[in-house]
Formats: sequence, C-alpha cells, structure tokens
Amino acid sequence: MAKGKRYHDGTKRFDRDHLHGPIEAIDLIKSLANAKFDESIDVAFVLGVDPRKADQIVRGTVALPAGTGKDIRVAVFATGEAATAATAAGADLVGGEELVAEVEGGMLDFDLAIATPELMPQVGKLGRVLGPRGLMPNPKTGTVTPDPAKAVEQFKGGTVEYRTDRHGNVHVSVGKASFDVDGLKENMAALVDELNRAKPASAKGRYIKKVTLSSTMGPGVKIDPSRLEEIAVPV
Repeated sequence: MAKGKRYHDGTKRFDRDHLHGPIEAIDLIKSLANAKFDESIDVAFVLGVDPRKADQIVRGTVALPAGTGKDIRVAVFATGEAATAATAAGADLVGGEELVAEVEGGMLDFDLAIATPELMPQVGKLGRVLGPRGLMPNPKTGTVTPDPAKAVEQFKGGTVEYRTDRHGNVHVSVGKASFDVDGLKENMAALVDELNRAKPASAKGRYIKKVTLSSTMGPGVKIDPSRLEEIAVPV
C-alpha cells in the first residue's frame, strides 16, 4: 500500500535502523503522530517461536492499566440470566440462536465475541465467518466463559487479546497518541510482562527477537529488545 507524505516526512526525522530505548521510542512515536485523528499506538513483537507447533502458539489476554482508548463493540452469545447480566454489563449485542443466525447471514458489527459454554456448539458453526477475522470465542482468551458479564467488563475496561500469527509475530494496540508517556509505558510494560509469562517451555534461543512501535499513519520505530527491562513492571 502506498505511503502518504506525512509518513515519508516522518521517516526523515530519525534513524530508522537505530535501536531505541522503549521510553525514547514512545516519545518519538508521539511526536510523529500528526494525523487529524487520534492515532492508535501499536507494538509488534517478533518472537522466537514456531507457531506451526501447537505448544509454541503464544496466545492469551492482558489487562492494559491505562486502557485502550477505544470503544469496542462486544457481541455476547448467551441466553437467560447470563444474557441479562451481559446486557447490564454493557454488551452491545446479546442473543442466542437469533444472534447466531444474524452473524451467519453476514452481520459482523462487533469487534469482539464472547460466548457461554452451552452456546458454543451453535457458535462453533460460525467458524468460517468468525475464524478468519479473529473473532471466534476461545477459552484460552477468556471469551468462552459462564460469566460473560465479567468478561464484558474486562474487555470494555482495557483487556486485549494477543496471539502469534503464522510468522511468530504478535501485534497489539497499546493506546492512543493522546495518551501521556506514562500511560503508554504502563501498557507496554504490562504487555511485555504477559508475553514473558506466556513464553512456551519448548521455545529455544532468544524469545523476544525484535520490537517495533508505530502509530496508525506513521513509520515504525525499532526498540532494542535488551532494553525492555527499562519499563519492567515492579515486582
């Protein structure tokens, strides 16, 4: 995809091959985010894992202390009391068979899907629709749960999913350009801490191999993986 003038101007303001410290990178990215909207700040990790092996898929959720800055739309597949509680917790779409039918018919007006275990046999039929979009509920990410109301509150409050792609990369949005440096630092620290916690026992060699921070419209800034401890979560 062709890059705009703002992107190319940004690349001239720093050495793209230099490995920055994480706080330096956050400062730089904020200065480069000059779009007319509040750009997302995203971090990409290249992990030393082989996602072709089931025991090396890195996947889960992490609560970002400063939130995401996004208003995500949540769909909940549930019935009865669980559905009522999910609606009260702020879910945007709630339903059982009727919601399954709507999604099967092409309705995808949501960013995250949560389901109760008893609805999963029906939701499982939506694999071809939800799977390619990364929307399929999964117990490992807390999106298949008997307490969907709690999950709605968590994800609305700043919990995000992460997962290695087929190349071993993890991409996560850690906030907005309008966030202060401390907020972005706290979110990045929580994410790094979670990725280290989720390191597969079978992964060999260097685990976090490359880190790149970028804004929606801006160029990527490389971070030195050996300096991530500078934003480490206090024990």
